[in-house]
Amino acid sequence: MSNLEREAAPSLCGGRGFVVAEPVRELLSPRHVKLGESSEVRRLLPNLGRRMVGAWCFVDHYGPDDIADEPGMQVPPHPHMGLQTVSWLHEGEVLHRDSTGSLQTIRPRELGLMTSGRAISHSEESPRSHARFLHGAQLWVALPDGHRHTDPRFEHHDDLPVVTAPGIKATLILGDLDGATSPGTAYTPITGADLTLTRGADVRLPLEPDFEYAVLSMSGEAHVDGVPVLPGSMLYLGCGRSELPLRAESDAGLMLLGGEPFEEELIMFWNWIGRTQEEIVQARQDWTEGSRFGEVKGYDGAPLPAPELPPVPLKPRGRVR
Repeated sequence: MSNLEREAAPSLCGGRGFVVAEPVRELLSPRHVKLGESSEVRRLLPNLGRRMVGAWCFVDHYGPDDIADEPGMQVPPHPHMGLQTVSWLHEGEVLHRDSTGSLQTIRPRELGLMTSGRAISHSEESPRSHARFLHGAQLWVALPDGHRHTDPRFEHHDDLPVVTAPGIKATLILGDLDGATSPGTAYTPITGADLTLTRGADVRLPLEPDFEYAVLSMSGEAHVDGVPVLPGSMLYLGCGRSELPLRAESDAGLMLLGGEPFEEELIMFWNWIGRTQEEIVQARQDWTEGSRFGEVKGYDGAPLPAPELPPVPLKPRGRVR
């Protein structure tokens, strides 16, 4: 999914200087962002005070939206560089097209993973014949310097590892959790998991003490380390945890995001991640001129124009404002 804001602002991410090296309970409220004429998402990352969790640098939660009589998701072709996109659904379907020629319908609990590398463009839309409800999350993972110029590629995995215990089912999206490993390609030590809790569940999820973590609530009523986390909000947990207490007041859906704190400082502007202003300026020029990012074939509509660059210099800085 794109950042469709027409008044795009740079996000200054990365660096270890502001990693919380001990367990914390920092509740992040979403920013409501319009996508197109009728859709709205809840943006959790980048947040006013928290820019990254491991290599996770962008999190949108959307739905459940009743789109029975609506076109649903309609995100025209747009560019990416320096990142991976993770498409994750609880309800509905999303049709993905990209400039490598990929054409794939993504369904609930299937991983759509696009590695932009040096340059890619893609579109996302609800199929013409689609389910009534659309509910999911769109996430970005920053690529480290050694891999950010890699060839673009798209992966679709419909058979993901599942870790179970009484009251909980954890579907591994990316990285590692409790001895299981996702088939999705990861370029940094990372964890992404979808957690389904049954009402009354009271469990402890094993974690890596060197990772920082956050939990996004997708649905239901759950307490994360004693903190109630409502749907559409996210609890940042810091580092230093070997386990995470979870308790469900009702059937609940959560997403666990974590990873080794990301060393590098980044500039994230619109749909690009770079290290210098010159990289961002060049990306905008290449997209505007129709070079480098390729063509998305089959989408019925024009590509998104890039927003204007801000009047102040873009400089990479730390993880928090």
